[in-house]
Amino acid sequence: MAINIQMPALSPTMEEGTLSKWLVKEGDTVSSGDLLAEIETDKATMEFEAVDEGVIGKILIAEGTDNVKVGTVIAVLVEEGESLPAGGAAPATAPKADAAPAKAEAPASPKPEPEVAKAAPAPAAASASGDRVKASPLARRIAGAAGIDLGAVAGSGPNGRVIKADIENFKPGTIAPETAPAAASAAAPAAAPAPAPVHAAAQDFGIPHEAEKLSNIRKTIARRLTESKQQIPHIYLTVDIRLDALLKLRGELNKALESSGVKLSVNDMLIKALAKALLLVPKCNVQFAGDQLLKFSRADISVAVSIPAGLITPIIVDAGGKAISKISTEMKDLAARAKDGKLAPHEYQGGTASLSNMGMMGIKQFEAVINPPQAMIMAIGAGEQRPYVIDGALGIATVMSATGSFDHRAIDGADGAELMKVFKELVEAPLGLVA
Repeated sequence: MAINIQMPALSPTMEEGTLSKWLVKEGDTVSSGDLLAEIETDKATMEFEAVDEGVIGKILIAEGTDNVKVGTVIAVLVEEGESLPAGGAAPATAPKADAAPAKAEAPASPKPEPEVAKAAPAPAAASASGDRVKASPLARRIAGAAGIDLGAVAGSGPNGRVIKADIENFKPGTIAPETAPAAASAAAPAAAPAPAPVHAAAQDFGIPHEAEKLSNIRKTIARRLTESKQQIPHIYLTVDIRLDALLKLRGELNKALESSGVKLSVNDMLIKALAKALLLVPKCNVQFAGDQLLKFSRADISVAVSIPAGLITPIIVDAGGKAISKISTEMKDLAARAKDGKLAPHEYQGGTASLSNMGMMGIKQFEAVINPPQAMIMAIGAGEQRPYVIDGALGIATVMSATGSFDHRAIDGADGAELMKVFKELVEAPLGLVA
């Protein structure tokens, strides 16, 4: 019995995704738990596993296809020795190239005109709807780059959809059936190209450039951060913090942990400090939720990690209740899997507050954008030697600037200031972090 394999919802917010890569091919035998494909969601690229066992009878969605809706049938699984049912398991999404010739047998005339014969397999009426031409995203990109008018291309995909092969096989001067009545004005389709969208500056001034398609992750980052700045009233509070005591303690702890293969970073200790500060100032460990204020009894810290596709925030769960060595071990594992796109949704969704450290890149101070629906994020700058008043006298100290961004709907300025004060005290007297 044939089984439809559908586009899965790999995260609670996923509505569509990109089928990045098939890990199987038609005819392959698969078992439950075998990897079928890599799917790019709005958060990360994740592997999709088989639930049933059988043979891949038909792959319906090609790898690289964008905007595949959750629930769309992407492949058909059949039993050993079973053939695919006539018409395929999902006619709405399955390519029907092999069915088109059967439809073409209906006309009585055995010798149609050559140009019409080329386009006959494509359902002409469905090729365009008004001014909008049905075409795959890949076909649109190729046509835009080549200056080809999609309206002049006969589509051979489902319902007359223009696909990659149609663009590659298109010859200037060939007119699609639906545009034949307007042959006089469309005789030279290249004269009215549909260029790929370009930024106005590059278009107006001829600046050399390369158009790179946005990944689903980058689209999500753009959308969420735009919403954050538009909808969340940010308030920023900055403190300067002496790091000398923390650096000294870190060196001593690393020496003691050397035999265990654990090496603490400054960031590991700052994650612990932020979590503990949130527990000591619970008015900042909250979240604005319309007509409610969510108050958290545990501090889960989302840590910003840069990956090739953009930015992701793996979470240290209950960072306030964990030893720094445990935080360090978990953070190394999460960061490595984040860069490989191997995080599970629960490992990067949630968190009660965030920490973003750009100090390692020499950034002295910055104001981070709140990661909704959280209500605060701590931005960490570089530790550097600066003139500093120590015990009433001017001296030299290793100092960093930390800036908290707070959602003013949920956190008052005084409460935010209290959190910054407690965070500073914990970093400057770091023995409290290991107590």
